Amino acid sequence: MRSPVPSSSRQGITCPYCFAVVAAQRIPYRCRGQAGRRAGCAPVLDKELAAYTGSTAGASLPPVFDAPGGKARADCPTCGQTTGSRVCPECHNPLPPAYCDSPGRIVALVGAKNAGKSTYIAVLLHELMNRVGTELDASLVACDDRTIERYKRDFARPLLEERRLLPTTASAATSPREPLVYLLTRTRRARTRFARERTDSLALVLFDTAGEDLRSREVRDLHLRYLEAADAVIFLVDPLELPAARPSVGDGVPTGAADDPDSEPINIIARVTEALRARHGVRPGERLRVPVAVALTKIDVLRPALLRQSALHRSRTGAGVLDLDDREAVNEQVRSLLHEWQAGGLDTYLGQQYADYALFGLSALGGVPENGRVGAGGVRPYRTEDPLLWLLHRFGMLAGARSQGS
Repeated sequence: MRSPVPSSSRQGITCPYCFAVVAAQRIPYRCRGQAGRRAGCAPVLDKELAAYTGSTAGASLPPVFDAPGGKARADCPTCGQTTGSRVCPECHNPLPPAYCDSPGRIVALVGAKNAGKSTYIAVLLHELMNRVGTELDASLVACDDRTIERYKRDFARPLLEERRLLPTTASAATSPREPLVYLLTRTRRARTRFARERTDSLALVLFDTAGEDLRSREVRDLHLRYLEAADAVIFLVDPLELPAARPSVGDGVPTGAADDPDSEPINIIARVTEALRARHGVRPGERLRVPVAVALTKIDVLRPALLRQSALHRSRTGAGVLDLDDREAVNEQVRSLLHEWQAGGLDTYLGQQYADYALFGLSALGGVPENGRVGAGGVRPYRTEDPLLWLLHRFGMLAGARSQGS
């Protein structure tokens, strides 16, 4: 098992909206403006923000100003009001204080059209806010109001409350990509009498990618700048789209057509890999150091006999650490399945291109949906958190441990 990567991999802060990289000392501020009887600057049209959103609606705001030092607060040079609102110097979107003050990691979620990316995000975040968060002694808090509203409107309410399946992700060609920006904070208990309790924070930026945006290199390059800015990538692979996997699927489960070469997992991963190699300036023959998690989704549809007595059949221990023995066993089990399903070339390609990758198996719903709705048993996630736990281990925020005597 490789050592965790450093907690910060780039110089400066990357805007989670336009992906400009800026030094912390150069982040500008937005004036608090007028409120009630409080004197302050009047709203003006923010041309940079309007250009980003493609509309002037909601872009009339108090002005943006520069202040040296990169401190949490600064005084507006025009009205004298003190403000803590910082913005990206390029697109003028707000940069939450937690994002400016904590190591930021952009995690890109990638997969073909029917891989279940939106469903995976909805369930993963719910698990982190509840069961997994309790296990890790961690809290997950949205960094801005846009994240709160989008998660409720587009993810939690339809899937978890109304039990409706989520629609496919809209293409980035139709609207600017809106990230989900969270602050994940972990408390590590002191293991000895003399050690101190430790609290670590990580700003986590999640994107879901429309499958059609990855069908060609031209569309990818035009709309998906965030792929180049990603600190880690989670690839979701639907086993129903692998023709040789169909005999392993349980009776009565509809399988994908798997007749579109542009949507085949290895072709999508290759296009993303090209973007990452260009962004990081990786020379031919060298491997990318961006951690990559590749997960088979919907493993609940596999025949029970295939999973019985396998690593995928066991649940995690839930001990608040990454079980390294379990991680390696699951990795080998998924590798074996890929080769059995004549998709071993995917494993080979990942090993050639990435210095740090891992294989996973998970199910966001835990059952087969019925008529556009979650199955009768409700949402029963199975190991959805595994890829992110592995990434937290790579980022140095989660310890790894082996079983006694191993």
